[in-house]
Amino acid sequence: MRLVNVVGLGLVLLGTSAAAQEFAPDKIKAGADVYATYCTPCHGAQMEYPGGSFDLRTFPPGQFARFEASVTKGKNNMPPWGEVLQPGDLESLWAYVMAGEKK
Repeated sequence: MRLVNVVGLGLVLLGTSAAAQEFAPDKIKAGADVYATYCTPCHGAQMEYPGGSFDLRTFPPGQFARFEASVTKGKNNMPPWGEVLQPGDLESLWAYVMAGEKK
């Protein structure tokens, strides 16, 4: 029974990782717009990371809950954006961060 649970969990995690890398282009574009509006001053234009804040290019896939908590509630020097963001903005921002900036 325990082996079945471990195998099942492994399949769920594999599915989550793969799904986390696939986002619709319009969702990524919407996330880029949200990023440009709220995130650029600290995290750099197009996630070029100027230093002094968290490098979003290194944010681990599969940790949306951590991302959501940081963005909505704030963390360290980052202000909370939960009451500022519109419905769907957080998911779009996540898609942008996970897809990475295409140069």
